[in-house]
Amino acid sequence: MVHLADLSVEQAYLKRDPETVAAVELGGIRTVLFVPMLKEDEMIGFLSIYRQMVRPFNDKHIELIKSFANQAVIAIENTRLLTELRESLQQQTATAEVLGVISRSPGELQPVFDAMLANAVRLCQASYGHMWLCESNAFRTVALHGALPAANQWQSGALFHGGPDVPSVHAVRTGQPVHVADLRTTKAYLSGDQLARTGADIAGIRTLVAVPMLKENESIGVIIIYRKEVRPSRTSRSSWS
Repeated sequence: MVHLADLSVEQAYLKRDPETVAAVELGGIRTVLFVPMLKEDEMIGFLSIYRQMVRPFNDKHIELIKSFANQAVIAIENTRLLTELRESLQQQTATAEVLGVISRSPGELQPVFDAMLANAVRLCQASYGHMWLCESNAFRTVALHGALPAANQWQSGALFHGGPDVPSVHAVRTGQPVHVADLRTTKAYLSGDQLARTGADIAGIRTLVAVPMLKENESIGVIIIYRKEVRPSRTSRSSWS
């Protein structure tokens, strides 16, 4: 907690810190109280209250703000838990849907691929997605969800190649997921790789996640989902540039 009786006599103001000067001279702030919001001794935010006069807060006021800070942490944690529960239920529902497609379409891969990709795009709030299968030293598109403008070489059934620096190709070769915050900053795009340039400049891809499909530790394909804005996944652990 920080309690300042008069902000205008503090070192930050006397040394003309821009934010402090603005607070005092533009906002008229004099007395301030900052109370941290703590979760397991880690600060996740703070509450602050101000007075436009020199009048320190009393103990009752301070305890009240501390109480509000604690309640805010509880509310944030409850929201997080509810969000996680909701996401878990959505994932379970999606899994059940795919299993239902498998049971209704024995021996048919296309409906299964389509259901998997559609659920992946929806749950991850992506713009569109692809499923590629490896074919010799090339890839073939076996499923597509969403419209990829003018990216004809990626349409269903198309056979194409990709350079080693293309993120999705790297995912296949390493057997590890790849998360790209912005396709336009990758080596593949900057070096002029046709696949990366088409993806970014024509299809509008910015953020993507590529996850290899593994059979006995061997990549047989890859699932890729795309966003048309720079919006990385908050839980991603893999990155690529």
